[in-house]
Amino acid sequence: MSSAAALARRLGVFDATMIVMGGVIGSGIFINPYVVAELVPDPVQILGAWIFGGLIALAGGFLYAELAEQKPELNGQYAYLRDAYHPAVAFLYGWVLLLVIQTGGMAAVAITFARYFLNLTGLGWNDSLAAAGTLTALTAINCLGVKAGASVQSALMVMKILAIGGLVVCGLAFGSSAGSIAGPAAAAGFHPATFGAAMTPVLFAYGGWQTASFVAAEMKNPKRDLRRAMILGVIGVVTLYVSINFVYLWVLGPGGLGVSKTPASAVMERILGATGSRLTAVAITVSTLGFLSQGMLTAPRVYFSMAADGLFFPQVARISASTQAPVAAIVLQGIFAAIIATVGGYEKILSYVVSVDFFFIGLTAASLLIFRRRQGATATAGSKNPLLILFFVAASWWVVGSTILHAPAASGIGLAILAAGLPAYWYWSRVVGVKGN
Repeated sequence: MSSAAALARRLGVFDATMIVMGGVIGSGIFINPYVVAELVPDPVQILGAWIFGGLIALAGGFLYAELAEQKPELNGQYAYLRDAYHPAVAFLYGWVLLLVIQTGGMAAVAITFARYFLNLTGLGWNDSLAAAGTLTALTAINCLGVKAGASVQSALMVMKILAIGGLVVCGLAFGSSAGSIAGPAAAAGFHPATFGAAMTPVLFAYGGWQTASFVAAEMKNPKRDLRRAMILGVIGVVTLYVSINFVYLWVLGPGGLGVSKTPASAVMERILGATGSRLTAVAITVSTLGFLSQGMLTAPRVYFSMAADGLFFPQVARISASTQAPVAAIVLQGIFAAIIATVGGYEKILSYVVSVDFFFIGLTAASLLIFRRRQGATATAGSKNPLLILFFVAASWWVVGSTILHAPAASGIGLAILAAGLPAYWYWSRVVGVKGN
């Protein structure tokens, strides 16, 4: 079955922009800034790290936009890797996406959502079961069709934007600068190694925008809309991230930010007391639910493409006649994520997700050099210079190297799962065969 021709084209530029932003903004921006401030207590370097991380993400947005223009009919990152390198490379990406990157990350975020939700409602449910129930509900919604899933995702993303915007406005309007945004640490010198370590949680927080490419085959005009969505979405995220970090520094100061593991709650509690802390919990609940919704909408398209290429169970390539959605692929991801959330142990998964994920992100950006040489395609205005590609690839693999150095054992687990995909690829390619080769 040919995948792209059978999928329904129902997504516009607004849907795609909300998918881009939803893939980035989860719970990290409410937590990660303290890690950055702990490493570089200079406010100029703190904001500089978030701005620099945003530039890296924007560079990636331009590169993926060009890839979308060259291959608008395909299902994003999986197809780029397959066509630039080899079906085995694309299969390995889908393999770790299903077993590590997507389902493990979603399980962890689902638990985060469940804990905040249960705390707000006072329900005495089990965290893991509540998380599994949430994943099941989102699975069911996305089985109704890409427009149903995108509508829920867009609504949650708008709520996220309003929540973060509200925190920024409250902080600037009602928060005092008692923490002194300059502070005694402002005179601290610049140390490249320390700044590099601070960039790791920043780039983690900016990750996820690339998953919007998975739904390219379901966009009304992917050649135009995905490019616009990538750029608009990343700019929107950078604006929100830099603004909220400025407020963290304005209200808490660099010293206070460095010791506050929940800076958003600390800011709102200082301004509005217990009510502010409760409002922050609501914002985090909405944000994590939106992240889960985006993951349930986008990633199953990769498993669907694998099966359509003859590299996975053929049932996963089936499309519902009534909703035109890859229901089997969506259900498969929902089951895996729910199992991990129920069984637990997902915290360890998070420590080795990034090394594998950023390796493939960099490899995907490098594929653009191959496509340019092979097709002689005209680059978009933002991507004509190959230095942009080299910059982004170097930044992505810098994250990989930093993660391996800081957590060699956990990274080794992720790489081992990646290597285990090689015999799996041999099995599928020999038993089913690779179509089109």
